Amino acid sequence: MRKFQNVLFSVLLAVVGGFIAIYVYTNYFEKPKIVTVTEPRAVQYATLPSAPQGVDLTIAAEQTVAGVVHIQTEYQQQAYSSGNPFFDFFFGDPYNQQQPRMQQASGSGVIISTDGYIVTNNHVIENSQTIKVILNDKREFEAHLVGTDPSTDIALLKVDGEGLPSIPWGNSDELKLGEWVLAVGNPFNLTSTVTAGIVSAKARGIGIIGAEMSIESFIQTDAAVNPGNSGGALVNTRGELVGINTAIASRTGSYSGYSFAVPVSIVHKVVEDLKEYGEVQRALLGVRIQTVNAELANELKLEKVQGVYVAAVEPEGAANDAGIKEGDVIIAINNAKVNTSSELQEQVSKYRPGQKVIVKVLRDNKEKEFETLLRNTRGGTDVVKNSMTVLGAELEIANENTKANLNIRSGLVVTKLYDGKLKDAGIKEGFIITHVNKRPVNNVQEMNEILKQSKGGVLIEGKNKKGEEGYFVFGLN
Repeated sequence: MRKFQNVLFSVLLAVVGGFIAIYVYTNYFEKPKIVTVTEPRAVQYATLPSAPQGVDLTIAAEQTVAGVVHIQTEYQQQAYSSGNPFFDFFFGDPYNQQQPRMQQASGSGVIISTDGYIVTNNHVIENSQTIKVILNDKREFEAHLVGTDPSTDIALLKVDGEGLPSIPWGNSDELKLGEWVLAVGNPFNLTSTVTAGIVSAKARGIGIIGAEMSIESFIQTDAAVNPGNSGGALVNTRGELVGINTAIASRTGSYSGYSFAVPVSIVHKVVEDLKEYGEVQRALLGVRIQTVNAELANELKLEKVQGVYVAAVEPEGAANDAGIKEGDVIIAINNAKVNTSSELQEQVSKYRPGQKVIVKVLRDNKEKEFETLLRNTRGGTDVVKNSMTVLGAELEIANENTKANLNIRSGLVVTKLYDGKLKDAGIKEGFIITHVNKRPVNNVQEMNEILKQSKGGVLIEGKNKKGEEGYFVFGLN
């Protein structure tokens, strides 16, 4: 027994001694380092969504990249003005009357015919004095402006060429939400860039076109679009043109999620009008409208939220003549349903003055149809003639030498006269038009816009080659 107790005591003493040794070592000697071994994590990169299996975007990209061009423009920086014409006359600008500098800008365009017609955005070429078009194969052309439509931000150019690569028209009405599309353009001067995305919304109005009676019914996509893409192509997976890329939703000026394109349902009509008439034949219903929301639907006691509310009717407009009244809710144009103001504008924009459409409305929750004869911007049903055609002249921007010799800051030289208002008024070839209706003109586009807004008489001011001032008055009608 005594022997067992001695053994047990020895064992306990050994155990206690071991604990003491561990305690002393861990507290008074260097501690061991703890190393955790893990699998290295893969680096994550932000990527655009990849097309689902079965969707081939390569064919559309190959077919369309050659049909998108790089557009480079030059425009004159606006001269300084103090706002006081007497101060400007005696003292000039604060920079010793330096000549306005030429600025450069760039964008994209889409070849729509093999003979050289090109569609782009109005804001890409606005106020430009020279327009250069660079093809995907590096060929360069000087382009001339056929016409513009600020209300849709569309412009039409023409270059002299044959057999040019073009992109065929598609049908933007057939686009579906979630459908894959490609944006083709020249962002940041990087030519021939293709990005992919899906249609995330249609008939979107975002309030960016500042022109009078603007039409906004954008295709919204998540295809990456950046500065320089403006005027480029939005195409479907078959390589057909369905829109003209116009804007992005961004706080930084670069792509951050959404982009917007003018649908070809609008673009095609604008192009045909500019080619045939020189300006867009805008058809009007003659109503003031707003989209029906839940609150308005409840107020009107509608059975469901739908349509576009007629807030007012112009006394001598198309809608009034057809029998449409204030308080009606428009639900369709020629059987095409409309549920937003943008959708209604898009549908009406497809037609010209003098054409008839069937307008379906809800009145007291009952459907009624009205045959409506659309009007032009002047209240008539006739085609509106291009103001420059009525003038009967070819004009070009006065060069710097001419402006310096005549002491003028801007002007258009009458290079050729035909039968028209200018010739009848007594204006001769070589005359420099400096002002129209007291407003200075820097280019043909500005002059055309002034004439469009003119009612009644037009006052032309300018100088002849000898520096003699001339004043001419005539009526456009």
